[in-house]
Amino acid sequence: MDSGYGAFTIEAVAERARTSRHVLYRRWPTRGDLALAAIRHGSAEHTALPPDTGSLRGDVIALMTRANEDRSRVTAMLSVHLGTYYLETGTTPADLRQSVTGEDAGHLEEILRRAVGRGEIPSADVPERVRNLPGDLLRDEVLMTLAPASDETIASIVDEVFLPLVLKP
Repeated sequence: MDSGYGAFTIEAVAERARTSRHVLYRRWPTRGDLALAAIRHGSAEHTALPPDTGSLRGDVIALMTRANEDRSRVTAMLSVHLGTYYLETGTTPADLRQSVTGEDAGHLEEILRRAVGRGEIPSADVPERVRNLPGDLLRDEVLMTLAPASDETIASIVDEVFLPLVLKP
């Protein structure tokens, strides 16, 4: 999808993969299905264990820094190139986020469980909106600036927004 979803065709993928369109259609009935599989595959290349720095703050900053490094380069490009995809498939950006970034959510849950074990927070039962907030704010920063977030921005999101909500009695 180097040229955007509008130029993304089953024919071009088949040619590049040196296979037939029919082989691709058997596995992915629409170009939207194939595009989503390609996005998921690209995201899967960046999977790793959740960071363990020894503190809740350090772990969340490390997780966000890794997401910033791995995904910020493509986040803005995908949002622009996938406009036609959203219209054609009825998928929303939120649907795509859920199917692609689910692993980060699992990592944050593990980070919160470890923080409970260390006595940093009383419970890992954090509302979903609060758990999503660091990633949502990071994505907003990348989309608004069309650049990776600075280390200062990541620290601000964690220190001024996320931790006060999680540490709130």
